[in-house]
Amino acid sequence: MQKPLLGVQGGDTGLVPPPPRAVVLIGDSGVGKSNLLSRFTRNEFNLESKSTIGVEFATRSIQVDNKTVKAQIWDTAGQERYRAITSAYYRGAVGALLVYDIAKYLTYENAERWLKELQDHADANIIIMLVGNKSDLRHLRAVPTDEARSFAEKNGLSFLETSALDSTNVEMAFHNILSEIYRIVSQRQITGQPESEFGPTTTIEPIRVLPTQQEGRQAPCCQNI
Repeated sequence: MQKPLLGVQGGDTGLVPPPPRAVVLIGDSGVGKSNLLSRFTRNEFNLESKSTIGVEFATRSIQVDNKTVKAQIWDTAGQERYRAITSAYYRGAVGALLVYDIAKYLTYENAERWLKELQDHADANIIIMLVGNKSDLRHLRAVPTDEARSFAEKNGLSFLETSALDSTNVEMAFHNILSEIYRIVSQRQITGQPESEFGPTTTIEPIRVLPTQQEGRQAPCCQNI
């Protein structure tokens, strides 16, 4: 059964906005965004996952420079009919994983459109990583690694190939982008960003503020793999 759109309560069509410093997963439907997220946050993979409706999120804490960084990652729907909804979640995001399927060339071609949309709606300083998912399907590969790497370099993106199925590079992808975000935010704090956003007296450095009233009732992420 498909889940209701996150943020819709009763007859209210207002969306719950993502907190500042969120990381978003974007890309075509079926490239495996939700399974990347569930693999990273819960070490789970669902062969029967369905397309995400609207937006969903999950959290996990990692260690960066001996600090505990609490990451909140938003998984967005890839279908065209949700584009107006999901694009609103780019605003305020400090990082994005732009995901394509290495076995489906069209999902890679569409990465350029996703990138433009992200650049149109997100902060100019957002950190973006191009992720070629489903690297386990090497026998069905349609997107050459070198071609994707060249595209990433041309557009100033980092690049990695992953497999949510066998966990290849999933940890590395999220850890790399979260570490980069943390260090940039920390540097901004040193140069004058308000301390209220990232308190220097604690060992916990939240990249995003988790809406705790939702954490206990988060449904499993679902999207085509």
